Amino acid sequence: MAATQEGTPCWADAMFSDIEGAKSFYGDVLGWTFGEASPEYGNYTQAYVDGKSVAAVVPPMPGQEGQSAWCVYLASADVQATAARIRENGGEVLMEPMQVGDFGSMLLARDPSGVVFGAWQAGTHKGFDVTGVPGAYAWCEIFTREPEKSDAFFPAVFGYSAKQLKDPEADFRIFDIGGNTVMGRMRMTEDFPPQVPPYINIYFAVRDCDATVKTATERGGVLRFGPLTTPFGRFAALSDPQGASFSVIDPSTTEGTVPGTSDVT
Repeated sequence: MAATQEGTPCWADAMFSDIEGAKSFYGDVLGWTFGEASPEYGNYTQAYVDGKSVAAVVPPMPGQEGQSAWCVYLASADVQATAARIRENGGEVLMEPMQVGDFGSMLLARDPSGVVFGAWQAGTHKGFDVTGVPGAYAWCEIFTREPEKSDAFFPAVFGYSAKQLKDPEADFRIFDIGGNTVMGRMRMTEDFPPQVPPYINIYFAVRDCDATVKTATERGGVLRFGPLTTPFGRFAALSDPQGASFSVIDPSTTEGTVPGTSDVT
């Protein structure tokens, strides 16, 4: 796999107190299979689609039990330098840069608006083996109540250029790196309960959004929004039985015209 450009989403994982329950749920909903747990790395367990790694699940470390949530990692050429830029631009490093064997190095951080994310400097583990296919990572969006903070922070740390979607219904921005669109940013409206913190919403690709929603809800998941067909695909927002939020999207089912964008200076 070629080196992933800095700032590109390159990996995702989540902590679950019931790891077997998570494996069963995502196995049914997204078709994942799972490798052996790695006891030397906290029983970190990779998920696969057709033998290609797409994500990981892990039990919480002692004292870190809490709400399950998906974490998206952004590619970093040097996590020490990324940590410095995070601090210089008003962010907080939650977990200092740490080497994970020969797999690579990571950190966890929070942007000034409260969005938690990771950074990953690849070693032997480059990140996603595949994206955009059913069951694999498809897209992610920053959801924040203070978009001006995220809009300043992420381009300063990762070198993104930005474009604003020309959509009167939503305050939505996209971040590009090297000519590629890598991530979105959505302003959280009053539709979000106040107890829902800012976060990065991860989308997994699926063949049939409605069928996936049916399976997810039958397995104890909660439908939060949709399904809705958009110019980008038919998608729905869900929470799994342990409360981790994620979205699913069928990019082959579209409706309407993609809104235009304006450059942000």
